[in-house]
Amino acid sequence: MAGNRQAVGGPVAFIDARALIGCRHRLHLNSAHPHLLTGVVEDPGVRQRREAAAEHRNRVREALIGADPDGWVVIDPSLRATERAEATIRACAAGGKHIWGGLLPQEPDTGRRGGAEILLRDHDRGGYIPVIVVNHKVTDPRRPEPADFHPTTSDPYRWDPRPDPHRKLRQQPRDQQRLAHLYRMLQRHGLASPALVGGVIGYQFGRNEGQVGGENSGRGPEGARRYDPDRILVHDLGPVLADYDHRYADRIAVVRNELPTVPSKVPECRQCPWWNRGVDGGRGCEGWLAEHHDVSLVAPGSRAEVLRGHGVRTIDDLAAWVGPDPEDWQHGPFDEAVVTARAWLAGAPLVRRMDRVYVRRADVEVDVDLESYQEYGAYLWGTLLDGVYRPFLSWDPLPTEDEGRSFGEFWTWLMTVRAEAATSGKTFAAYCYSRTAEDKWLYESARRFAGMPGVPTVEQVRAFVDGPEWVDMFQAVSEQFICPNGKGLKKIAPVAGFSWRDPEAGGEASMGWYRRAVGYDAEPDLSQRTRLLEYNEDDVRATMVLREWMNPRERVAHCADLEVPGLADFRAGV
Repeated sequence: MAGNRQAVGGPVAFIDARALIGCRHRLHLNSAHPHLLTGVVEDPGVRQRREAAAEHRNRVREALIGADPDGWVVIDPSLRATERAEATIRACAAGGKHIWGGLLPQEPDTGRRGGAEILLRDHDRGGYIPVIVVNHKVTDPRRPEPADFHPTTSDPYRWDPRPDPHRKLRQQPRDQQRLAHLYRMLQRHGLASPALVGGVIGYQFGRNEGQVGGENSGRGPEGARRYDPDRILVHDLGPVLADYDHRYADRIAVVRNELPTVPSKVPECRQCPWWNRGVDGGRGCEGWLAEHHDVSLVAPGSRAEVLRGHGVRTIDDLAAWVGPDPEDWQHGPFDEAVVTARAWLAGAPLVRRMDRVYVRRADVEVDVDLESYQEYGAYLWGTLLDGVYRPFLSWDPLPTEDEGRSFGEFWTWLMTVRAEAATSGKTFAAYCYSRTAEDKWLYESARRFAGMPGVPTVEQVRAFVDGPEWVDMFQAVSEQFICPNGKGLKKIAPVAGFSWRDPEAGGEASMGWYRRAVGYDAEPDLSQRTRLLEYNEDDVRATMVLREWMNPRERVAHCADLEVPGLADFRAGV
């Protein structure tokens, strides 16, 4: 991300585009104290995503170059950085049509460094268009319909950008910042295309032309089938460059120690080595924030920036707020932010918004939780009915057609339980926690495995998830509680009295367990399969316990209504 290199009479810092997104304080610490990270074990989730991204880039490279071997110049990745940069400039000077693995020369004066998976020759205007390959989705399928905006895409094998009515855009600012970074570097050498565009090849299950599944679908790391890259999403870089220039100037100044930074809680703190690791044996960011009662602990990310703009720097400042709401506050009712601060100071993990907490209950209740691996697929659908845990799973390494078999069995079982309830005159409901993941993989699985036994149509999935029988407990928690310490199931269920068997239980950790369970890197470790099943079972049981605590069938002493303080308890202060 950032590194120091002594240059006579010039700056010592170089950064690439990864430094443009994320925590400024982490960037400073990484640059100023790299020796303190020696021996730090890389976060498993970060490592797994990095390895998956490398696998994805290799498959894209093999597909594109394999389709036109003579049309590509491949920069040898084993060369030293200076040699790779020299080879890249020579290939551009020679007018190479496609260049893979290009690295641009480092810029001692500006501090820029970076490269692109693909440099694409602009035959109409001259210069090169940077195209990057990323391991996340950049678009979603959409049925053609009238819309104010259609993203521009191109065939990955032949540059032909045009509006694409089959896609809707996913906002990925990091991709645009990287493309702007590369454009500025190409511009320095007179190699930037006047078209002022860049491209991104995302991860889209190896689909072509918006198709899902079928004969051209990829089959994962070992790729038994032909792998067809996703279409290139084309970005107009004109509107991005001003923001990029401002952001880059700030980040290079941070690395050069020209601007001060202090900790502030942001999402990446969960995986940052500096969260619990201080400089020269001191406290980490978590300790600093707690000691200073920093407002970002209860208003993380952009919320804290808004508050600091109004002189609110501590939780105590926010708790003592009087007067009208800030005009630029766009993060829900401001009085609830004040209550959140007061609850944090009082040590209350939850605050009721309602006099009575409510969750829809039914005669027949099924809890559902899935486990997926990266963007490869969902390998486990766990269910709980009448206290009995039933997993529907595949241990074939993802992606695999066997995933369709297990998904079809899960859906068939769930719909059978639902139908039997209706036949018996009973009500039915299925519960999950944060339906975003479940909805995503219900739709994805229906598309990818269409026609396989038991697999529903997309329309059948939509009818179910849009109906009243699909209940999101995360939504119920969000609507009815203020949560000073976060809304994740691992934060909320313990308040209801539930605990996980595995102290390391969590989504990131489960990625590593899965790799070992299916044998991506060695022989399958069967103990990790047991671990995953117990983790999944605990998640569905936690969902059940939370539901019964929020809305018990009978009035009991152990319930949210009696145990959780209400808004009125904090509106007058602590």
